[in-house]
Amino acid sequence: MSRPKSIDRALVLDAAERIVVEQGASHLTFESVSREVGVTKGGIQSCFGTKEGLVTAMLKRWGESYDEALGRLPNSPAPFQDAKDHVRLTAISHDLNARSAGLLAALMQSKEQLSFAREWYARHFEGFDLQSEQGRRARLAFFAAEGIFLLRYLGLADIAQADWDDFFKDVESHLTT
Repeated sequence: MSRPKSIDRALVLDAAERIVVEQGASHLTFESVSREVGVTKGGIQSCFGTKEGLVTAMLKRWGESYDEALGRLPNSPAPFQDAKDHVRLTAISHDLNARSAGLLAALMQSKEQLSFAREWYARHFEGFDLQSEQGRRARLAFFAAEGIFLLRYLGLADIAQADWDDFFKDVESHLTT
């Protein structure tokens, strides 16, 4: 009797993200992922349990990717550095942004996954000292970056790269004045 072939979770998650980004969250099924990866639907189900388990694994991996990307940014100790880093990362991380938008669309289907997103945002909002001008500017910059991200990557507005770059220059200058 041969040993069952192990499933490469990262490969499955890559395929699931591609499906969500290229085709939309409604096309994310065990069958579509199994076709994309070339493994059985049952094999994928044994790895993730349910579709919700698959999306949860995608969200966790996205969170890890975000943290890794933040860690690669040149960092200088400054007030509200987290907000500044978030703005900078949103400005330059188009692949991560595309994955994020797809995951946002997918997570709206589950209370657990919506809770993940709310907790992620809550952690980022904690650092805003709204009693100071700098804290209010950091909050405004964070929300502005999230707004343009959603408009562009959910396909709600066509934003040319030059306009995208100019927007983030404006936001960063708002943070340093």
